Amino acid sequence: MQIDSPQLDTRVRVVTPENIAFQYHVAGPFRRLPAYLIDLALRIAIGAAGYFGLGFVFGLIGLGELGIGIWLTLFLFPLMWFYGGLFETFWNGQTPGKRIMRIRVLSIDGQAINASQATLRNVLRVVDSLPYLYLVGLIAAAMNDRFQRLGDLACGTMVVCEDPHWLQDVAKVTEPEVTKLTARVPAWFQPTRSMARALAVYVGRRKKFMPMRRIQIARYVGVPLREQLHLPQQTNVDHLLCALYNRAFVTDEEPDDDAVTSVVDQAADGDNPFAAAGSREESGRRTHHAPRDDGINRSWETSRGA
Repeated sequence: MQIDSPQLDTRVRVVTPENIAFQYHVAGPFRRLPAYLIDLALRIAIGAAGYFGLGFVFGLIGLGELGIGIWLTLFLFPLMWFYGGLFETFWNGQTPGKRIMRIRVLSIDGQAINASQATLRNVLRVVDSLPYLYLVGLIAAAMNDRFQRLGDLACGTMVVCEDPHWLQDVAKVTEPEVTKLTARVPAWFQPTRSMARALAVYVGRRKKFMPMRRIQIARYVGVPLREQLHLPQQTNVDHLLCALYNRAFVTDEEPDDDAVTSVVDQAADGDNPFAAAGSREESGRRTHHAPRDDGINRSWETSRGA
């Protein structure tokens, strides 16, 4: 696997030998510090519970020093040296603190870390903590694009953020203008995979922008599509992309008879927004599949290249 360079932000792109790309968001110090503090508090709590528990039990039988020795062996030593390694080995690169903060340790090639990597990077934490407050580790992290401390550099690992994966239904734009325009989109319209992906991304993010900004973004794709579909110049390109999205992802049925009749009537008057759609739609109905409109998709590919 290879990592694309140069890196412009905290995202790193890993490309597999099969030419499949994965993109990760590298976790910086301010994301990793809370995870470390959570793990530190958990270790202190476990160590304190073991200390007082063993001290109380062995103190009752007059063997308090033996209890302290057992605590050093069974609690303090494993917590100091193997807490992170064990959790990252069996929790797929996460400790309780990392899981709460939604970060994970991976190999720099995007693979899950193994037991030796998990153990060694945590043992080398002692070096990173020198001379105090993890100064060596902070300097090392600041000198590379993936914020790797010395332990990560030695083991070939990096810490990445986990993007939340929410189960979402297909978005549906129900604005009246979009609904009206969707009903007039011909049934033969079938976007290419790249166009469908672009429509889905646009509809998913359009609510984050003001109306004028939506038009500015949509016009690069909407204007060529508007010309190919012979829509009036005043047609809102934002609404057009939403209507095409609804036709491609939401509305599976063909337009109702009233909509088709309206389109045909407008064609007779020279006003049809989808000129020549009537004959193509009838041809598509006589066959058993809807043909792809290569002219529209060629226009889309041309706009992408521009």
